Amino acid sequence: MRLALIAKTGEMGYPSVLTAKTWGFYDVSFRGQPFKFQRSYGSYVMENVLFKISFPAEFHSQTAVEAAMTLHQQLRAAGKSADDIARIVIRTHEACIRIIDKKGPLNNPADRDHCIQYMVAVPLLFGRLTAADYEDAVAADPRIDALRDKITCVEDPQFTRDYHDPDKRSIANALTVTLNDGTVLPEVVVEYPIGHKRRRADGIPLLEAKFRTNLARRFPGKQQKAIADVSLDQSLLESMPVNDYVDLYVI
Repeated sequence: MRLALIAKTGEMGYPSVLTAKTWGFYDVSFRGQPFKFQRSYGSYVMENVLFKISFPAEFHSQTAVEAAMTLHQQLRAAGKSADDIARIVIRTHEACIRIIDKKGPLNNPADRDHCIQYMVAVPLLFGRLTAADYEDAVAADPRIDALRDKITCVEDPQFTRDYHDPDKRSIANALTVTLNDGTVLPEVVVEYPIGHKRRRADGIPLLEAKFRTNLARRFPGKQQKAIADVSLDQSLLESMPVNDYVDLYVI
């Protein structure tokens, strides 16, 4: 930002900052190669923002948690519970395995919300995943670790390709549950989390509800309404000076 402001004043800057031999950015950091971009400059990033809406969980697990919630409901409908589970296979993408496939002891809430086995076990057991479920009081339940030990992650190469595909950017997980009696439940697949661009119709109402909930935690009713009225009216928001909008949040 500071450099941009300096440039706007007419300062010429350093024309060879990228291309200077030996000391230029290309030589130092890119082996002499110029920048290469997937696409021209535009609004791709803003259009593809991922909103964390449904669960307080590390993003690579969002779809796995959603699938676990579905399986919890299916088990209850069949008169079963997590106690009837023999094993679970999570078909997933490489980044998930690299970042949150975790065995062994989990030392604190941050450790737990970076363990896909934990984040799947809790909704299978309780039909929920909240911030409180990462705390010691819940984590002490021995059923969680027992269920974690039954969960295995395997990479699906197509899931990995779709994760990196700029036109998809899926974050897919698929859960297959085998019961103690040998019954294999139909695999539950969720490719895109609620907060993904491809699920805006599902996500926007929930995002708005989350926004209103958090406004209510901080501001009196009249101020909540003033903020929401502007924030949810695109034309009004775009016409308002930034400082006036920020002032709405001052108590």
